[in-house]
Amino acid sequence: MKRRALFIDRDGVINVDHGYVHTREQFEFVDGIFELGVRATQLGYMLIVVTNQAGIARGYYTQEAFQVLSAWMCDVFREHDAPISRVYHCPYHPEHGIGVYKQDSSWRKPGPGMMLEAANDFDIDLEQSVLIGDRETDMRAGVSAGVGCNLLYRPLASNEIADESPTCATAVITLLSDATPYLDRQVIQTSLVRPAHATNGACT
Repeated sequence: MKRRALFIDRDGVINVDHGYVHTREQFEFVDGIFELGVRATQLGYMLIVVTNQAGIARGYYTQEAFQVLSAWMCDVFREHDAPISRVYHCPYHPEHGIGVYKQDSSWRKPGPGMMLEAANDFDIDLEQSVLIGDRETDMRAGVSAGVGCNLLYRPLASNEIADESPTCATAVITLLSDATPYLDRQVIQTSLVRPAHATNGACT
């Protein structure tokens, strides 16, 4: 039997995006992330992180530094009874990468590569899964991968909340707790019927 996953972007959803975060001192967990993880785990979702890490490509920090921080982050989630199954990351950038990191990659969102790889690794039903990200590139990646529910997280404090441009998202949420009804519905339904208040748009 296939499994379902909650795919979570890192910077901006798990931690406040202070720009190229790569140390514990910079890492500030977003309010509600652990409660979200616990609820998702209770509903049978695997927690999988999918994150672009252009800071590696630009030479701001190393793969090793990223892995050390990821291991610590996973330990904290585990302590909160919300274990992360795996962290997928893309260290490449097609324009600003240095050396071997200057390349295009299907893993770099809006490419779907990380989620497709996770689906293969863990036998995930993408249609019954959920993605939460804070950028339109996350939404485009989710739609391209075939994820059934793609939630655009735009907290009230964000300047982007006033942006009413079209989005590929199933819905726009301003609190992580707002994702819970969508997690519930994905469990009940094979595919999510978009609610009337969702912000819909074309994805190109």
